[in-house]
Amino acid sequence: MCGTWQKAGAAAIGITLMLGSRATFAQSTASGSPGVVQAAASSGDVTPAQRQELLKAGNFGAPARNEQRAFGSVPIPIPGDVFSRGASEQAAPEKQKGLFPNSWHDFVNQDGFFGDPWGARSWLADHGVTVGGRYFQDTAGNPFGGKSRAARYADEEALSLDFDLKKLTGVAFNAGVLHFLTLARQGAGLGNTLPVIDSPMEIYGAGETMRLGRLSWEMHWNNYVQTEVGEINTENDFEQSSTYWGANLYCQFQNNGICGMPQSIAMNSGYGFYPTAHPGAWIKLYPAGNDHYLVQFGAYSVDPTISGVRNGWKMNLHGATGTFLPFQLGWHQGGNDDYSGPMQTNVKIGGYWDTSEVKNVYGQMGTYNIPASAAQDAPVSKVRGRFGGWFQFDRMLQRDGADPHRGTAFFASFTWGDPRTAIAPYFVTAGITRKGTFASRPDDTISLGMKALWANPKVTHWIEHLQHTGRGAGLYAPHSEEAIELNYGYRPTRWLLLRPGLQYLWSPGAVKRYKDAMLIDLESSISF
Repeated sequence: MCGTWQKAGAAAIGITLMLGSRATFAQSTASGSPGVVQAAASSGDVTPAQRQELLKAGNFGAPARNEQRAFGSVPIPIPGDVFSRGASEQAAPEKQKGLFPNSWHDFVNQDGFFGDPWGARSWLADHGVTVGGRYFQDTAGNPFGGKSRAARYADEEALSLDFDLKKLTGVAFNAGVLHFLTLARQGAGLGNTLPVIDSPMEIYGAGETMRLGRLSWEMHWNNYVQTEVGEINTENDFEQSSTYWGANLYCQFQNNGICGMPQSIAMNSGYGFYPTAHPGAWIKLYPAGNDHYLVQFGAYSVDPTISGVRNGWKMNLHGATGTFLPFQLGWHQGGNDDYSGPMQTNVKIGGYWDTSEVKNVYGQMGTYNIPASAAQDAPVSKVRGRFGGWFQFDRMLQRDGADPHRGTAFFASFTWGDPRTAIAPYFVTAGITRKGTFASRPDDTISLGMKALWANPKVTHWIEHLQHTGRGAGLYAPHSEEAIELNYGYRPTRWLLLRPGLQYLWSPGAVKRYKDAMLIDLESSISF
């Protein structure tokens, strides 16, 4: 396996070095004001006039971030993102003079709870260090349906640091960005008590512990080539959500089948999902020199042990079973941001090959809560290599003429997995989010979404066979599991999110054993 991994990594780096140059990658989807903002972002010197332009761009006076809304990676790819400021929106607060905000108005309108004490955060950003952080929690309970009544709470605290190597080192050329993300998770999930195949609480899982979420070097070589290598996860860059209004569109929902990616790809393969980090690399090629077209390849270590409590800071290939090799083609159109110009549309088509050796689906029937005894006579075998693919579509449906900060976006996806090994070979998600539910609440959202998975028919037919032969007493044949979610995202300040919601789950566990379940849930987030 190591030989395969090394060859894949060497190929990615080789292509990068052949095509790369020292020019800065400047996508046409960059947010913020053009001209002076971009000049300040690419220079180590910031004049007072430039600072005012940067302040208007938000992010505590840091250079405006390139919003690669269709194809870009996200530092913290889960709910709680602060919506980006539109071109016509009120400027970010002036430089903070002390430990506390200059006024209550500034406290409400700053991007993070701690603001910019003594201007230190702005100073760090000007010198190449961007700091981000968040507290986030999920709470959910089922008043009826499922195996039993229960309520659960889980939370996560995250800290991200991005280092602009050009500014830090003072070199005259673009040197890329070094990403660091660490996080800690606590609490319990509701999925096992229902039980369901896709957790209704996206923040729970991957080991309730402190762990490394990202440690990588990302480089925009020129208008045509972008790369990243290090400890990363596939969820950031393959079958990932597009970004609308500066936030993750899929993660306007709590159900883990929707956020942060169509969940079946992680169930069916070695796809590396947030918050785990795997040795990996990817290359993105933009044939037209802009973000309209994308050709993308990657290579990631497959490690079934990485989500263990003791493996939060594991950064090696011990325990790896193979290499996850995805590719993706993308098409994007849209304006400079989601507040002006053409409305955003994205199409992504991708697939993967996983070199790992795994049991076929008969050896994984425990996922459906089927006892091991049911597999005694089943044709269990091992399979070398898994494959699958996906199709994604999203579009901004409308933007209010009277207030461009209010609009509506839609998404849909279809994911397919290897029928020999896939737990859910067919998986569908769809959703719609309305930003700006009322004229006085331009950043509040109302979202309606759904997910549906279909169990592998091989397992269904096997259990039905046992039932017909009198050996299936107490067994339930899996068919499908569906869920729908409706929520309201209330943002009393830019840094605080409160999102109550309802979920309805049909056939928990993909079987007709328990009654359909209704969940009442609440997500909340504080951005630091």
